[in-house]
Amino acid sequence: MSIHEVFMPALSSTMTEGKIVSWVKSPGDKVEKGETVVVVESDKADMDVETFYEGFLAHIIVEAGETAPVGSAIAFIAETEAEIEQAKSLANSGGAAATPTSSPEPVAATASAATPALASQNGSNHKEGRLVASPRARKLAKELKVDLTTLQGSGPHGRIVAEDVEALSNKGKQSAPAPVAPAAPVPTTAPVAPPAPRTPTSAPAVAAVPGQTVPLTTFQNAVVRNMVATISVPVFRVGYTITTDGLDKLYKQIKSKGVTMTALLAKAVAVTLQKHPLLNASYSDQGIVYHSDINISVAVAMDDGGLITPVLQNADAVDIYSLSRTWKSLVERARTKQLQPQEYNSGTFTLSNLGMFGVDKFDAILPPGQGSILAIGASRPQVVATPDGLFGVRQQMQVNITSDHRIIYGAHAAAFLQDLAKLIETNPQSLTL
Repeated sequence: MSIHEVFMPALSSTMTEGKIVSWVKSPGDKVEKGETVVVVESDKADMDVETFYEGFLAHIIVEAGETAPVGSAIAFIAETEAEIEQAKSLANSGGAAATPTSSPEPVAATASAATPALASQNGSNHKEGRLVASPRARKLAKELKVDLTTLQGSGPHGRIVAEDVEALSNKGKQSAPAPVAPAAPVPTTAPVAPPAPRTPTSAPAVAAVPGQTVPLTTFQNAVVRNMVATISVPVFRVGYTITTDGLDKLYKQIKSKGVTMTALLAKAVAVTLQKHPLLNASYSDQGIVYHSDINISVAVAMDDGGLITPVLQNADAVDIYSLSRTWKSLVERARTKQLQPQEYNSGTFTLSNLGMFGVDKFDAILPPGQGSILAIGASRPQVVATPDGLFGVRQQMQVNITSDHRIIYGAHAAAFLQDLAKLIETNPQSLTL
């Protein structure tokens, strides 16, 4: 017989604590292996947490609405009904499972009448001698040429996480600035709005009471951390004016087929990045990380504060109709905090659009782990000189790119913007091929 601890899981690489949204099961309820027992809010999404144990939810340590550090125990699961009271007694007496810890280690205990055996995993299938590492850690290790077998994992149950890989690669470089993790971009701190270009909307409502201090939401705290993380990165900005008459005409033609302007802009940027891989790259202490995929993050403001960057993966290779359907699904699930980690942390280049608010131009803040972010303003009618020496009216928008000056220089950014403008102005139809 044994009693199992349920730990607060790490739902993202930047998550340090989680908030219990709701308990799906109540104390005393029977739970099946693989069944959802609790919904947890991380810094980016609400996610179901399943148990890989069969038994009974014996005791809840962290109630709904409360927060707990990653790795701390939030509940007990007993294998039999007879052990429910033992689990309650253990929690009330301040047993090991009821004491939060930032990096729990597996507990090997022998069952006895006085002390039930405690299984220390949230249903992990971890086995002694097996290398357990997160997908991001494996990808980062491959990029940085780090041997995972030489690492001691700091995650729950000895799991190797990305921070372990970074720590080993940075060993002996105490004076060097902390590297930006290339494979796990997190929500940008740029001021953004719901990405429905050229459609007037209102800004997200923020509950405010005059004279009172309103605590930051989990999302807002994530933005704060990301903003601080970007301070040490030297950046530069380049602006460009793009005529959008052809793009606007194309959009009107295919809008009825479900195509969104966001998808068109993302596709145009992704196709242009094929010619400019450096703009799709990111910095690390080991050098320039050239990403194999072109994944476009698009900043989306959340109604309850904060923002998130859903990712259109392989945007250069996906057709515009599929890309638009994917984008609609991503936004819907982002609003309800149902995105999976890979859907918001795999971006390699970010778009931030305030055009729907009539903003002419703005500067966006570079997200950690990426080399560039493109800020898009409103498309407006402008009087311009035509090639034949006359005057005409053209729809034009201002775009500003912010880039990491450690790896990208002004000429690189300017060449990218020049090619992006050429694609949008002279050959927008190619975006539908």
